[in-house]
Amino acid sequence: MSIKVKILGSNSAAPAHRRHHTSQLINIEGKYYLMDCGEATQLQLKRYKIRAQRISNIFISHLHGDHYLGLMGLLSTMHLMGRQKPLNLYGPPGLDEIITLQLKHSQTVFNYEVNFHTVDTTVFQPVHEDDHVVVYSIPLDHRIPCAGYLFEEKKKNRRIIKDKLPSDFSIRNIVRLKHGEDILDDDGSVIFKNSDLTLDPRQSFKYAFCSDTKYNESIVPLIEGADMLYHEATFLDEHMDRASNTYHSTAKEAATIAQKANVGKLLLGHFSVRYKELDPIQEEARTIFPEAYLALEGEEFSLES
Repeated sequence: MSIKVKILGSNSAAPAHRRHHTSQLINIEGKYYLMDCGEATQLQLKRYKIRAQRISNIFISHLHGDHYLGLMGLLSTMHLMGRQKPLNLYGPPGLDEIITLQLKHSQTVFNYEVNFHTVDTTVFQPVHEDDHVVVYSIPLDHRIPCAGYLFEEKKKNRRIIKDKLPSDFSIRNIVRLKHGEDILDDDGSVIFKNSDLTLDPRQSFKYAFCSDTKYNESIVPLIEGADMLYHEATFLDEHMDRASNTYHSTAKEAATIAQKANVGKLLLGHFSVRYKELDPIQEEARTIFPEAYLALEGEEFSLES
């Protein structure tokens, strides 16, 4: 198992045509990360039988309501359900003020700690790191400060060939093998060669989430070679002027970014309410980038080796 992206919401501006606001659950080796939290996100989590309490890190791209208005409700439900585990919240300046103001006037004190991490939306830099992944901010070109996020898996351990291990092999030596070491005796001589007992690590993947943005080629080197890219595709190319004026992208522009960045797969989302049928968006993108897919709610996209 590696990276899995579950689409919880895919619409822009307002819910319509049974589509909800932007939100995704990213599962990396069993650890949950929430990407944006539009209205109805917690209902979508319940709908798809996802345990919200397993989420320890939430990333908000920007402070337009369709990307964060579900956040306070989700945090409150976590509190009411007795959450004790701390939660990390990443987002642009002002997000902490929005949350703390609501807590102040409702006279609410959460059972758990919320750690606010302010993201500089103007630079590409690491904003989160744990055992599995490093997450980087991606500067985007929107009407207000907005960041995308690049999830880059760390190099995985070597894989043990269990059938080749002696029955009395110690845990300490297994750890050494996973880290690529040979097993030595007290004199420093090799008694077990790593290559005889292990296989190469499984592939590590990169997933880039590019939220609301105008066509912006400056992000290409930042997401170069990503195995999967989510890029907003709010409009069809016939509405390019509308896209530019509202600091959004067309399906054709999203596909062009994917092509220039040489990514593996493109997910299209943040659909305008003017489009009830979405097939034309996918068709337009595929004229430039054949591996383009609609990020439809309930769909799960996987990167596995």
